[in-house]
Amino acid sequence: MITLTLKPGRERSLRRRHPWIFANALDDPRGHAPASGDTVTVAGHDGEVYGQGAYSPASQLRVRMWHFQPGVDVDRDFFAARLAAAGRLRERVLGADIDGYRLVNAESDGLPGLIIDRYGQVLVCQFLSAGPERWRDTLVALLVETFPGCSVYERSDVDIRKREALAPRSGLLAGPELPETVSIREHDWVFRVDPRQGQKTGFYLDQRDSRRALAAYCDGAEVLNAFSYTGGFAVAALAGGARQVSNLDSSAGALRLGTVNLAENGLDPARVENLQGDAFRLLRQCRQQGRRFDVVVLDPPKFMEHKAQLKRASRGYKDINLQAFGLLRPGGLLFTFSCSGLLEPALFQKIVADAALDAGRAARIVARLGQAADHPTLLAFPEGQYLKGLVVQVA
Repeated sequence: MITLTLKPGRERSLRRRHPWIFANALDDPRGHAPASGDTVTVAGHDGEVYGQGAYSPASQLRVRMWHFQPGVDVDRDFFAARLAAAGRLRERVLGADIDGYRLVNAESDGLPGLIIDRYGQVLVCQFLSAGPERWRDTLVALLVETFPGCSVYERSDVDIRKREALAPRSGLLAGPELPETVSIREHDWVFRVDPRQGQKTGFYLDQRDSRRALAAYCDGAEVLNAFSYTGGFAVAALAGGARQVSNLDSSAGALRLGTVNLAENGLDPARVENLQGDAFRLLRQCRQQGRRFDVVVLDPPKFMEHKAQLKRASRGYKDINLQAFGLLRPGGLLFTFSCSGLLEPALFQKIVADAALDAGRAARIVARLGQAADHPTLLAFPEGQYLKGLVVQVA
């Protein structure tokens, strides 16, 4: 096995067990260079061994650490143990009334670059980096063994793979062919999910706790649900007693599936207005029309993939929050979110505060929200806490 050596003074993050090593922290490999996905040993300039990781020659994020335990082999048994540990955690934090959840959350489950979401009898995998790509067949075999009868479907059709020089890929890997949509249960609610074409792996599982939180505030409310996708927040609002919900989304297919989700939960579609189009434009249009709401939900997609996009992303978040503050009745509530992991919580709060100021609204935070417990965050990897949510009341 090839050993890669850190440059002098670059050991600090490894000693804190942060799983990422960037190219500029490593000396050039001597002799034979590792291939994409190879397991390498990482050592300090003084020879101290820190552990083993997966090598990615095409990415600036050159090594993702599998472990920090010298003497541990990265093999089939290693991955079996990590998958088993991830499964045990979900058994502890999730109730029996939930069968749609994140089984593996990448770095925070000790499997960097690997996402596995479970939708009933369907396991949807994303092999996002060179390491999981190298061990793909082993991981699929372990899933088939651990979850007999389940379908294993790949959704590695994301831009992040380009940084690893990996082509996008999707399709059935094992088990029965998928139906057009899959039904999952989330507490008292049922949702239809499209694992083949849906955003992320088909559904926003990380917003489970936020949906329950929203329901508690919606009795008798008129709700605007921007970036509504397949209507998870709309179901929660109506189940919580909302008298009317307006969904805004650019995807006609997502809005149609949102209507299906209303029927799945016995909710009246006459209480829901679907507006298809760009949410930025539709928010302005609602404001120009003088419309007002008791609750506004802003759950946009990720606005930034790397730090160079921070200013543009900040402008986008400020814009939608500014429009939302102008749409709320006195005493109304804004549920506002960011899933951009590179946008720090303090900056997100400042952006929302600046939007309120520019809108001329006095506002206060009444709750903070985040990703559900099946999306854990490794303490040594704060980047894993990507979802930030604020519940803000306006005067």
